[in-house]
Amino acid sequence: MPFTHGVNQRHNLDLMTTDGGTAETALWPAGAATGVGSLPGIDPLAAAKLVFDELPDLPHLVELPGRGPGGDMLGRAAVIALDLPVDLQPSGWRLVPRPGMDYRRARGLVEHDLDALEEAAQGYAGPLKIAVAGPWTLAAGVELTRGHKALSDPGATRDLAESLAAGLAEMLATIARRVPGARLLVQLDEPSLPAVIAGRVRTPSGFSVVRAVEEGPAAERLALVLAAASRVDGVTGVGVHCCAPDVPLELLRRAGAQFVGLDATLLTQKADEAIGEAVEAGLRLMMGVVPSTDQPGASPPPSPSAGVAADAAAGSGPRRRAVAAAAAGARASAPGTARGAAGRLGLLDGDEGEGVGGEADRGGPELSDPGRTVDPVRTLWRRLGFRPERLAEVVAVTPTCGLAGASERYARLAMRHCRAAARVLVESPE
Repeated sequence: MPFTHGVNQRHNLDLMTTDGGTAETALWPAGAATGVGSLPGIDPLAAAKLVFDELPDLPHLVELPGRGPGGDMLGRAAVIALDLPVDLQPSGWRLVPRPGMDYRRARGLVEHDLDALEEAAQGYAGPLKIAVAGPWTLAAGVELTRGHKALSDPGATRDLAESLAAGLAEMLATIARRVPGARLLVQLDEPSLPAVIAGRVRTPSGFSVVRAVEEGPAAERLALVLAAASRVDGVTGVGVHCCAPDVPLELLRRAGAQFVGLDATLLTQKADEAIGEAVEAGLRLMMGVVPSTDQPGASPPPSPSAGVAADAAAGSGPRRRAVAAAAAGARASAPGTARGAAGRLGLLDGDEGEGVGGEADRGGPELSDPGRTVDPVRTLWRRLGFRPERLAEVVAVTPTCGLAGASERYARLAMRHCRAAARVLVESPE
């Protein structure tokens, strides 16, 4: 079925719930693990089943950029937004007067993703995370009709945020109907946000940067989308994920985020005060501690959004994406049967017998010790002076970023390791 178009004292943390109030249902169970969103592969049903198998306490809607244009973060968000059609250009997604083939293809991929989610979630009851690119990452990655960044036009950023808010609300209502037992958590992916407010986003030519956006308007656009999502029946929490350095926690909290996802490996002690104040105020955290790839130096599958965050964070020149190559690669790797897709994602009997190392053992990160994995989180918690038994309630464990750049075997192992690491926060929080 298609979808239609003030800071508290530390001791008060024990009385707070997910939104800073009292007697509310927690956003997720203690000791939960989840993914950021993206996975390798091209089969949405196999990927959705994998997520529900490996992350049963907090599964999520899967994003598969390996399918090519439209399977990427920007393409999905652009076609979810209402009444602002896009088309694919050599430089990426661009706003156009009327929908074309690229738009229709990307919409079709979203429909397939929702079909797969509904099938994989049969009988499921519990929290379910739905991620979509946020308004600022969308504005930083999409071009206006004449080729300028949408981010460069305040009117365009407002239109994009309003359109995204309306379209996201419709999709969430559809998911709530199709997965009636789910308590939806909405995650806006904003890897470009720090670069947007620092003025580090490059123009399409690469010879200049787009003027920085002030924190006030930045928070307002985010608040518009978060508020629209929170009003949908079935939505129990809203938040933001940002795997870049210098995440503006106070800005996100003012915008209405109830949780924030971070790459914990990028945190320094300079962030302690901001994190402590945010947690005291009721913010929950998704801490990325498990490496997101087993292939050092490897890039995610080429797509119109591959490298958006990297370009913005580093202030580097533009990248001309190999869109045609991405689509050809996706077709070349397409399995001939459903069994082929399931086998590639490790869902078939006998796969375990091949050993837990697989590709991860050949130069990939070591995932043998869940306790060591969460040590940075436990150390941070001790520095902040919070009670250890609260750690697993406040913090969920995730990979450091999306898993699209990993091998398929490693993606499964990473999710499993996240689950084991999250249990450590329950059993050995100190």
